[in-house]
Amino acid sequence: MIRVIHCSKYQTSVSTSNGKIETGHERVNGAYGRRVEDMDEWWPVPDVLAHLAGRWRVERGVRDLASGDEGRFEGTTVFSPLPEGGLLHQESGTFTWRGVARPAERTLRFLPGSSPGTADVRFADGGPFHDLDLTTGHHVADHPCAADLYRGEFTVRDADHWRTVWRVGGPAKDLVLTTDYVRED
Repeated sequence: MIRVIHCSKYQTSVSTSNGKIETGHERVNGAYGRRVEDMDEWWPVPDVLAHLAGRWRVERGVRDLASGDEGRFEGTTVFSPLPEGGLLHQESGTFTWRGVARPAERTLRFLPGSSPGTADVRFADGGPFHDLDLTTGHHVADHPCAADLYRGEFTVRDADHWRTVWRVGGPAKDLVLTTDYVRED
């Protein structure tokens, strides 16, 4: 069980299933890329849907903290307009896990959020995933999934670079997924 005790831009404390307290983004985000502190400043986004529209190059590191296994996804994400408003997020590429590369894809729906400039992120089937408010350039969202908790941290670096870090904890999961997006168009 993962419990985030405290989270800020510079420090995070996490209680793990073995009772050990780990602090700092270095350990929580560590080998998966730059620390949040190294991203200088957040870049405010007044309208998340307008900002995300287009094609992005995607690189995702996946680390199983329990086993030490690491994987990687490389591909593209296209955010295209939905007829009813919002954006269709279509991600495709190659996921390599334990040395085996496989095609991978996912689809999400980014709908207009409850306040201006925000989004309500949904799975392809319409089920709720999380909210997204990047008006400050930074957002943290939770998604409970059965016995697991997905905690996502979204950070915008500039007009063409943003990152998500998902920390997944539960009885059978202890993962960190760090995704870097770079605008292609």
